[in-house]
Amino acid sequence: MELEQAKKRAEELRAVIEYNNRLYYDQDAPELEDYEYDALTQELRKLEAEFPQLVTETSPTQHVGGTASSRFAKVRHAVKMESLLDAFSFDELRDFDRRVREAGLEPEYVVEIKIDGLSCSLEYENGVLVRASTRGDGVVGEDVTANVSAIRSIPKKLKNAPEYLEVRGEVYMPHEAFRKLCAEQELQGATPFKNPRNAAAGSLRQKDPKVTGSRGLAIFVFNVQQARGVEFHSHAESLDYLKGLGLPVSPRYHIVHDIETAISEIEQIGASRASLDFDMDGAVIKVNDFAQREQLGSTNKFPRWAIAYKYPPEVKETRLLGIEVAVGRTGVLTPTASFEPVFLAGTTVSRATLHNEDFIRQLGLCLGDTIQVRKAGDIIPEVIAVTAHAEDARPYQMPAVCPSCGAPVVHLQDEAALRCVNPECPAQALRNIIHFASRDAMDIDGLGTAVATQLVEKGLVHSAADLYELTREQLLTLDKFKDKSADNLLAAIERSKQNNLDKLLFGFGIRNIGDKAAALLAEHFETMEAIREATIEQISEIDGFGGVMAQSVVEFFAKEGTSDLVHRLADLGVNMRWKGEPKTDKLAGKTIVVTGTLESLSRSEAEALIVKNGGKASGSVSKKTSFVVAGEAAGSKLTKAQSLGVPVLSEAEFLAIIGS
Repeated sequence: MELEQAKKRAEELRAVIEYNNRLYYDQDAPELEDYEYDALTQELRKLEAEFPQLVTETSPTQHVGGTASSRFAKVRHAVKMESLLDAFSFDELRDFDRRVREAGLEPEYVVEIKIDGLSCSLEYENGVLVRASTRGDGVVGEDVTANVSAIRSIPKKLKNAPEYLEVRGEVYMPHEAFRKLCAEQELQGATPFKNPRNAAAGSLRQKDPKVTGSRGLAIFVFNVQQARGVEFHSHAESLDYLKGLGLPVSPRYHIVHDIETAISEIEQIGASRASLDFDMDGAVIKVNDFAQREQLGSTNKFPRWAIAYKYPPEVKETRLLGIEVAVGRTGVLTPTASFEPVFLAGTTVSRATLHNEDFIRQLGLCLGDTIQVRKAGDIIPEVIAVTAHAEDARPYQMPAVCPSCGAPVVHLQDEAALRCVNPECPAQALRNIIHFASRDAMDIDGLGTAVATQLVEKGLVHSAADLYELTREQLLTLDKFKDKSADNLLAAIERSKQNNLDKLLFGFGIRNIGDKAAALLAEHFETMEAIREATIEQISEIDGFGGVMAQSVVEFFAKEGTSDLVHRLADLGVNMRWKGEPKTDKLAGKTIVVTGTLESLSRSEAEALIVKNGGKASGSVSKKTSFVVAGEAAGSKLTKAQSLGVPVLSEAEFLAIIGS
């Protein structure tokens, strides 16, 4: 490859890798499978090795991919949280061993499982957990102490601990907890996490620690970052010590004396991965002796004393037997492939989601086809290709009517999904009830997925209004319900009648209307009656609303079933009015951006004050920005404001303007 070709390809690779870094590390929503991402990174690394003049300081091969979110206070790591060099063949592991020995060393190695989760630092003072932080970019991470403290499996106190101890581990979500979470998300009409790693990262970085605590997270500790009051000479010695303190350490670590034994251990780990209750994406070889590690040192991004072997994804061929179509809470039709069972990544699988009609069309699926199947993240089966069509095969067509209620399905504008818009569709009833009772909607404590399922299956509840007519006697027919649990649920249902109007609107599950849009709608029109009578044009006048959102609101309230539901809820005493505090006009006409970490307010609290005082809270800085409220570590938004001459205020100056 010529230099100019290499330069162009390197730029392409950097753009794709950095884009996926942001999705993976910062948004917990990757588009590429790990193996696909790793292949791109390896290609870039080889290009830069062949053409050293192409290496830049900002290349993703030279730094860790994550950044610290502005939602959390920032933590500067005293000891850098490095990434690991990846290997995809045993020959690369042998090359690693050769480099170590060329430094004049006779190493012994520790081989351990590479857990696939979110890297986290735990700091203990005299045995008490005082701080937890994410890796971020390796130098600056996020303070997630409150969330980590809500995870039951992470020790908050250590017996016989040294004066100070910082350890590094991987927060992960066990498979059983992941399956439970995905099932709940599907019932609520939410998009399930793609794999346990993203579920763990998304759960650890929740705004509400209670949510983190409810997700069943766990940790494996794999390194001592720093310590006072105790000394270690080797990695295995440090892991043994941590285990003695009661910390959950790497589940498998063995000392070996040559690279071929290390490779054999890696093969054994790979063979056992299907029996594990957590995701692993490889195995790690580390030089055991700390003095030898010191001698080998590190590059900008990787330690020279360790390497991670990545297992290739397992792909199997099978025959497509059929396609089943289910109906979600919002009426979306989701096709699922059923195929001849195959043993894949440790379990026998015979079903996989096909996402939507467009996905089926892109694959060119026909019943009877020979297809390729793999497990995304080693847990979720997915169809990735068609290798052969059956004789006389015809492309599969999605149904024209809802498989649950028989109503015609529609293909709404700009949507890949087909949708049943019948509000009385029985397939949507359970999911609607679960969403209506959820925390961000009517927040009916005690009415979770299991209880809602029983209520619907027993025919006690068909719509949200039925909840307000439940009796104590009916609830006592539910499994595991006693007098106290029945009384508590009835009390929670009664309390929900007093919720603000935005909670009710969000509980309806109107397409394209989230909790923030529901609050804007309620605040603008103030009564349910006014919202029901509003036109698309009137709703579109709300700052932050677009035509599609306005149309969704009007279409929802135009349905006969909606009218009956609203009247029943009103007759049963559910609040139909906005009870928010009145706005002031102190910031009228002003567009304000909040950035960095403020002293006393979270970003959402500051933005709520902006809206309450008549201003508009924006997420980006432009010439139209009235001023920026900047806290600690404000970053690029502050830089842009200064370059554009936009006024920058401190939190105290902002509060003084609104008189708070």
